[in-house]
Amino acid sequence: MAHFTHHSEENYLKTLFKLESRQDKKVNNTALAKALNLNPATVLEMIRKLTDRKMVQLKPDKSIQLTEKGKKKALLTIRKHRLWEVFLVEKMNYKWNEVHELAEQLEHIESADLVDRLDGFLGNPPFDPHGDPIPDKNGKIKPNLSVPLSDCIPGKNYTVINLIDTSDEFLQFLGKLNILPGRRIKLLEKLKYDNSFSVEVQEKTVQFSEKVAKNILVQSV
Repeated sequence: MAHFTHHSEENYLKTLFKLESRQDKKVNNTALAKALNLNPATVLEMIRKLTDRKMVQLKPDKSIQLTEKGKKKALLTIRKHRLWEVFLVEKMNYKWNEVHELAEQLEHIESADLVDRLDGFLGNPPFDPHGDPIPDKNGKIKPNLSVPLSDCIPGKNYTVINLIDTSDEFLQFLGKLNILPGRRIKLLEKLKYDNSFSVEVQEKTVQFSEKVAKNILVQSV
């Protein structure tokens, strides 16, 4: 039970950090419950426990915010997760869409020495297979300056940086389109009829929905 609670706490902190990083507005209990796919009452109970442990703060407006202690713990969990994803892809020959669930299990290993050795063994990779930056041992992480493709201007070239959705289905879909981190693409058109997007990838034109475009983060070239 203690191990389960430990894992659960890390998942809450990691998810809260990601929500804080991606949203301009403040994170509340409802948003966190939706991200974790849990009942809001269950989430509120855990938030109270994390508040008692000085990991999070409940603000007067009912928003939830990580403390420095909570942020440090969240970044350590994220560091472990992303390093294990690199290991599984580069050393164990897993595909990029096969590693998320395995890394979810491995990220809860507590040995800091093992994580630092893993980092050195892999050559201190700056990014995971999905393009997400890996925090260093001090909890420093490169700022993500990418924007959703859905917010971009047609006619311009962009580089795919990372992905919001890392589900198996989404990664398989992008793999078939040859859209992956580091790939240069050109946004050709936003189609008003159905809000779909037309994109040039490696001299081929592909088309996909607005939902897909919102989950692809890019930077202008």
